[in-house]
Amino acid sequence: MHMKDIAPDEIPIIDAHHHLWDLSAGRYPWLQGDYHEAFFLGDYRSICRDFLPEDYLATVSAQPIIGTVHVEAERARDEQVAETRWLHEVHDRYGFPGAVIAHAWFDRPDTEEILAQHAAYPLVRGIRSKPVTSRGPHEPLDDLRGTMQDPAWLRGFSLLDRFNFSWDLRVPPWHLADAAEVANAFPNTKIALNHTGFPWDRSDEGLARWRRGMELLARQPNVFVKLSEFGLKDAPWNYDDNRQIVLDAVSIFGADRCMFASNFPVAGLRVSYDVLVDSMRRMLEPLGREGLEKIFYRNALQFYRMTV
Repeated sequence: MHMKDIAPDEIPIIDAHHHLWDLSAGRYPWLQGDYHEAFFLGDYRSICRDFLPEDYLATVSAQPIIGTVHVEAERARDEQVAETRWLHEVHDRYGFPGAVIAHAWFDRPDTEEILAQHAAYPLVRGIRSKPVTSRGPHEPLDDLRGTMQDPAWLRGFSLLDRFNFSWDLRVPPWHLADAAEVANAFPNTKIALNHTGFPWDRSDEGLARWRRGMELLARQPNVFVKLSEFGLKDAPWNYDDNRQIVLDAVSIFGADRCMFASNFPVAGLRVSYDVLVDSMRRMLEPLGREGLEKIFYRNALQFYRMTV
């Protein structure tokens, strides 16, 4: 990928979670008419347009980005392999992404076939598949189909090990304990928790619930965490509040299992790329250069088996 010159004192960055979409090349229902009023960041109409490789490169141009991980962008589910194919075409032309996290449902009859199709593409390192979750911490699920307790879902999940795929885990904080049980049951499958476990509820009770879930997950050595997406639905991006979230997550998981990730362009609804990166540098500065290198690029290189 096109890179700015990196000064000797600069720490290179791998962006371990971003998205691209070309709305003329594929169908993205959530961006093209199936608007979600309950979206976790509120009004997202400003990103319901193309976000192409050129847009990403322009967004990150001031930062020492040496590689990226593209995470599936909810392209129409009958185009999940087409998204993987398109991303390989992007890589051939632009030199990024260096790793692809594709989509497959775990509880469908064709799960194994879809995983095998993804595995034919050399950049695919893992799968993001969102389990069915409840609407809130005190709302039980009436039906276990598609959840992390569903035997069919678990059978599909078990196939990840065969393909040497990791799992990108994205659930609200009240399901982190369930995810810890999955991680414990499949110790050979590496898991990357997306978006710092979504600490949406910043009340004392909400943060205590989030920390308990994070601590349960962190007991499983196969689980890493992406330090990303601190945006809230009803509040601006706040450095001091988000700094505490970042430091708590690093304290719980350790610098060896944390990765910087941007979640752009979605995170851009609340913060610019440069403010995000500069803020993270400041927040993590107490870790020293070794800790910063691990979080900003070394851990992602290892986790996603990347070469740059």
